[in-house]
Amino acid sequence: MKLPNFDPQTIDRIIEMAWEDRTPFDVIETQFGLKEKQVIVLMRQQMKESSFCMWRKRVTKRKTKHLNKREFIAGRFKSQNQKS
Repeated sequence: MKLPNFDPQTIDRIIEMAWEDRTPFDVIETQFGLKEKQVIVLMRQQMKESSFCMWRKRVTKRKTKHLNKREFIAGRFKSQNQKS
């Protein structure tokens, strides 16, 4: 699978977002144009095998990583004191 050429900072940000439990793959697709399968390929390329396996095990079937599987409407709590 061919992936776009990203600079190292962008790759780091995609990996960071993929590791975050509450950041869905749909957001990564919207921001960077990578579908879930492409994110998986990128993670496999950029990580050690053991780290990749640990990430895949965590992410598989995790409801928060897929917008259509979430049981809540808002992605996260937002304090009334927080600026928009």
